[in-house]
Amino acid sequence: MANVVVVGSQWGDEGKGKIVDWLSERAAVVVRFQGGHNAGHTLVIDGTSYKLSLLPSGVVRPGKLGVIGNGVVLDPHALVAEIARLAEQGVSVSRANLRIADNATLILSLHRDLDAFREASVTGTIIGTTKRGIGPAYEDKVGRRAIRLMDLASLETLPGKIEQTLAHHNPLRRGLGQPEIDGNTIYDELAGVADQVLPFMDTVWELLDRHRRAGDRILFEGAQGALLDIDHGTYPFVTSSNTVAGQASAGSGVGPGAVGYVLGITKAYTTRVGEGPFPTEQKNEIGQFLGERGREFGTVTGRKRRCGWFDAVLVRQTARVCGTNGIALTKLDVLDGLEEIRVCVGYELDGSRIDRLPASQGAQARVVPIYETLEGWKESTAGARTWGELPAQAVKYVRHIEELIETPVTLLSTSPERDDTILVRDPFED
Repeated sequence: MANVVVVGSQWGDEGKGKIVDWLSERAAVVVRFQGGHNAGHTLVIDGTSYKLSLLPSGVVRPGKLGVIGNGVVLDPHALVAEIARLAEQGVSVSRANLRIADNATLILSLHRDLDAFREASVTGTIIGTTKRGIGPAYEDKVGRRAIRLMDLASLETLPGKIEQTLAHHNPLRRGLGQPEIDGNTIYDELAGVADQVLPFMDTVWELLDRHRRAGDRILFEGAQGALLDIDHGTYPFVTSSNTVAGQASAGSGVGPGAVGYVLGITKAYTTRVGEGPFPTEQKNEIGQFLGERGREFGTVTGRKRRCGWFDAVLVRQTARVCGTNGIALTKLDVLDGLEEIRVCVGYELDGSRIDRLPASQGAQARVVPIYETLEGWKESTAGARTWGELPAQAVKYVRHIEELIETPVTLLSTSPERDDTILVRDPFED
């Protein structure tokens, strides 16, 4: 019986929410291990849509424990607001189904401010962040000046910690032509929300160890995608955390031996939000077709996603970096009706063929995709729950992707509905 890590194999938005929800029925605990409320998951259960940003997907399912690990940066006000939105939909979030690591770093208003100031600047690289303060919060964490959840339990120590944080941020604000922040403002901001978030605080590494020793299945839920990893992604157009599978251990406090199966969520085509390289992007009617059919708008920001053909080079690369055991292929139905479908099988860089995305920002901008063209299918794949319900050409497409990325398809999703899923093998039993 394996604990499972779910990660995105592309630039995020691969449909992780549905797959995590589908798998959570087989798990006792669902853990978020990186990122913040810049990530978005949409779950569709019995016709009702639940939009989650910070909370683990398991909280909408009765009897499951959702855990926010130490690798997550936590905006306490965003958490309270998200819990309230779920309550309006009849989902109760309490200590019975949510725990948060006591050593999780907090996102403050000054982090959101700094994020917005930088993105609005006319100098420097524009990353296309969500302006939610994620990056600046991680900077403070690495700089050893962060305020963590446990600090809210000792309000008398907060002024000194705030002073240390402001010793860094106020000079930055001055340099950006912005007014300085008074420490009392940050204190009031945190003291006002402390009683609402502290009931969820726990020693998460110890909690997860108990569940693991008891034989409970644990599902680790990644945010964003592996190509946005701070080390292994398309730097500098990346997020501010490690998004690859290895972060599940460091971001939750369990040893790497506790992770048994890595499931890469992979869209049947490719999308990206924000700036950065995108070799197979289609700025034409194909890109428009994919965006409209796939409803490619961000859950968190509503931003339109860039769309393009499936890039087997990138997915093969992330599968190797993550140690992916199998993929869950999503949104196959979006390709229904196309006369032909193209797949990137390699790149040309400066006159030579390569089979990986180079690390250099300049080289990433110069790669030219090499395509194979496959026959499309006219029949619908939407809602299929067995291989026999799929058109023959759709099956050929899936099998060819398996060969190109050198990783088997474990699950195949054919609509946003959780039951419209073809199970090839159960990751928990692999």
